[in-house]
Amino acid sequence: MNGTTILIFLVCISLVAALFIAALSRHKKGGTGELKLIGARATVEKSLTPEGYIIVRGEMWPARARTGETLEAGSPVIVVGASGHLLLVEPDSTHRA
Repeated sequence: MNGTTILIFLVCISLVAALFIAALSRHKKGGTGELKLIGARATVEKSLTPEGYIIVRGEMWPARARTGETLEAGSPVIVVGASGHLLLVEPDSTHRA
């Protein structure tokens, strides 16, 4: 093989690799995003006055009571929305102690 053939081969391999990587990145599975947590049950970790922290799916997230009310630590809540990385929650009325 001469130098031109090798160069063309390397360019083709590079293009195929770039297209493969681009295709994979479009189908990349995201992490636990805020929107994926809507509807999830959680527990207040640090009282929401109105902002604090909750534990949802084993992770701690900053949260705020949607209505601005105070929710004490240990209270069951449901994630109803998100504002950036801040989750919006409401008391979980279906929880039975």
